Formats: sequence, C-alpha cells, structure tokens
Amino acid sequence: MRTALLALLVVAACSGKDSTSVKTGDTKTAAVDSRFKPNDVVLEHDVTTLDGKPASLKDYRGKAVLVVNTASECGYTPQYAGLQKLYAEMKPKGLEILAFPSDDFGHQEPGDATAIRGFVDENFSIEFPMFDKVHAKGPEISPLYKTLSEQTGEGIKGEVKWNFTKFVVDKNGRVVARFEPDTEPDDPKLRAAIDAALAG
Repeated sequence: MRTALLALLVVAACSGKDSTSVKTGDTKTAAVDSRFKPNDVVLEHDVTTLDGKPASLKDYRGKAVLVVNTASECGYTPQYAGLQKLYAEMKPKGLEILAFPSDDFGHQEPGDATAIRGFVDENFSIEFPMFDKVHAKGPEISPLYKTLSEQTGEGIKGEVKWNFTKFVVDKNGRVVARFEPDTEPDDPKLRAAIDAALAG
C-alpha cells in the first residue's frame, strides 16, 4: 500500500513539471519550457543583407523573429514555400523571418548573392529579409551563429547540424527556442513558440 502511494505521488510530481518535449531531429529530444521563457542571450549583431547593405538585428526589436539558415540545393529547400506562407500570415502580427544562406552543409548553397536571389525569387517569391552567406559552423563561424549555437542555454545550444535549422527570438532579442531542420514551418510546436514570442 505504501509503495503504491509513493508511486502515485512521484507520478503526480512529475506530471506537474512545466516543460514539453520538443523534437529536435531524428535522434535527439530536448526539454524546452512550455512557456518559452527567454534565454539570457540577446542577439545584437550587425549583419549584411543579400544585396550588400549593412543591417542590425537591433532593428527587429519589438518583433518576434525566426532565424533560419537556408540553402538552394537541399532536400529541405521546399521549406522556403512554407516559410513564405508563414511570413505572409504572421508578418501583420509582428513576425519577421530572417534567412541566412550557408554553404556549410553538403555544399548546397554554392552560388553568389545574385544566384541566390534569382533562385528564391523565381521559385518561391520570397518576401522576407535575406542576408549574405554565412558560416553556421566551423572555424569561420559567423558571430551570429556563434551566439546561437555556443552561447545559448540548454535546449537551444549546440552545433547547427544542417540547413533549415530554426531559432525563435522574442521581442527583446532573446533566443527562446530551437527547432531542427525536419521541423516544417507549419509544425504546431513551432507555431506555438512563435505565438508565445509574439505574446511576450
């Protein structure tokens, strides 16, 4: 009787834990707070747009942001369509999607800025901001991706493994969630993270 009661108490305690299991790839599951509490790291990097103009991530304060490393010749490249659909729907609510092409994964973004722009315009009519090619991992990793992958907290930190990894950033510039490439733009967990970032 005492053993059964103890088991019930343990189950009750565990069920009250304030986290959900978020899929982060084929072999890894990370616990992310269900309220998507802000990470302590704030994105304040200067970046360059795809057409060579300087920009600052500080300009996106007050909006929820989805940062995605993209590629034109990847099996996940069709996600561009879903990202554009998400952007068209959520931009009026305060979402920005920031795409950072990278050639780090399977040499799947070999073109220059002109080639990238031509590809996304012709195939997906992309309207969200796109930036100059970056290194998302390795010895030449960009300052932005160094922050995202090395300076964030549990459930977010870790080397970017492939194209179309997604980071959710709240209105204060804090990184609050990460989703691996196989998470589609219409995935309910990603949408929930964006909604929470917009509400926060």
